[in-house]
Amino acid sequence: MPTLSFTPWATRLATLVLWALAAAGIVNWGLKLSAPAAGSAPVAAAPEPVLPDAQALARLLGAHAVTAAAPAAINRFVLLGVLAGKTGDGAALIAVDGKPPRHYRVGAAVESGLVLQSLGRREARLGATADGASTLTLELPRQKAQ
Repeated sequence: MPTLSFTPWATRLATLVLWALAAAGIVNWGLKLSAPAAGSAPVAAAPEPVLPDAQALARLLGAHAVTAAAPAAINRFVLLGVLAGKTGDGAALIAVDGKPPRHYRVGAAVESGLVLQSLGRREARLGATADGASTLTLELPRQKAQ
């Protein structure tokens, strides 16, 4: 029966290859363990949604022009909340002259000469009469992003 005989060089070469592979594995793991931990990637901020200009859209659809109230009158009223119904009724929470806010139903007099005419999602329109032209439009303040 024939027997395989290895020369001493083949054994030495196989031993060299095994030690080289072991050394490469040790170097690979050493580099992986000594590398600094990768931090989480920065999160990209989502762009703010573009809100349409309600007054420009109303003019485009043929709404009557709203006459501007005096700047002093605009600063007197602060709209704090709106509860608008689908049928045109609802209520608004309005503070007048820095006093505590009160609720007003559509058609109610906010003060002499101003009536709450109608409500939108984020606005209340005031005018001299319930059916007349709006003289003042109050909008809810924008909330700051946190």
